[in-house]
Amino acid sequence: MQEDRIINLEIKFSHQDQLLNDLNKIVTAQQLTIERLEREILDLKRSVNTETGAPGSRTLADDKPPHY
Repeated sequence: MQEDRIINLEIKFSHQDQLLNDLNKIVTAQQLTIERLEREILDLKRSVNTETGAPGSRTLADDKPPHY
């Protein structure tokens, strides 16, 4: 009886250990995705800032609507 309890506990521990490893992989992949997206946002911000700051560049606010 005591041996069965120990075996069941070992099985539960094994499942929990596998789940922890799976979750760790997921969190690591999410962190890599977040870092990539942050770099893309910074690149887009730089791109927008350089385009709007360039002399002679036009923005949508400069364009007249079609009905004028």
